[in-house]
Amino acid sequence: MKNLTIFCLTLEPSHLNFIKNLNYIPVGLGEKKFSNDWMTDKKGENISEKNKNYGEYTFHYWIWKNYMDKLDNNWIGFCQYRKFWTLKNFENSKIDIKILPQIVLKEIPKEYDDCEVILGEPFFINQIRTMKFLKKGFQLLIKNPKILFSQKSRNIKFHFDLMHGENNLYKAIDLLDENNKDDFRNYVNSMEYFHPQNMFICKSKSLLRQYYETIFPWFEKCEKIFPFEKLHGYDLTRIYGFLAERFLSYWFQKNAKCKTMNISFYDIRNDIY
Repeated sequence: MKNLTIFCLTLEPSHLNFIKNLNYIPVGLGEKKFSNDWMTDKKGENISEKNKNYGEYTFHYWIWKNYMDKLDNNWIGFCQYRKFWTLKNFENSKIDIKILPQIVLKEIPKEYDDCEVILGEPFFINQIRTMKFLKKGFQLLIKNPKILFSQKSRNIKFHFDLMHGENNLYKAIDLLDENNKDDFRNYVNSMEYFHPQNMFICKSKSLLRQYYETIFPWFEKCEKIFPFEKLHGYDLTRIYGFLAERFLSYWFQKNAKCKTMNISFYDIRNDIY
């Protein structure tokens, strides 16, 4: 019996048949028109107009408000048109549109039975080349030059300041509920890695509901300090997705037993238009 439901998110209506052939549920986001064969974030109670800023989280909001009771009591996962779960680590150069259906995740193996959440393999900030720090955050390095010489100084907080605006992460954390504010602040100051891509697989829909009940009220508060009309450039326009990426890593590890799995990259837009 199938133990996994995966929602595959895309911006392109032409991806329908490919996603369905993977036995994934196709989810259409963005401004293009999707047929009734798709799930979208535009029906029922929704915030689809925020997709430019929230990214995939407009669909998570839609699930929270419209679909939680319809979810099965098995593994619930999310992937994207260019990022897929795979049990093995594949070099990007060795993946193509023909091999992709053979390697993507179809079922959760038994070795994951003792965990509640699967996250992507960690992304280590302290392995980023120093030259990128110099190009992206020269002012930060002037204020704290030890970052050049101490990898321990390169934590989540530093990386977020570098990529998405100095102290923006702290401003957002200040708006978190009391159960998470201090813990998340400690997390971003102590951790040298996070689990990227805003992808996860959750075994419990009650746990998923708790996650949604935490992150969306936080996002709503953040809109007061990060109003959409003042967010320019990719690193700021999508700041809500980047906040979620760090928060997801923290929240699930705090509230559930987690294991990791590989995420392989292949953009199916290369072959399907």
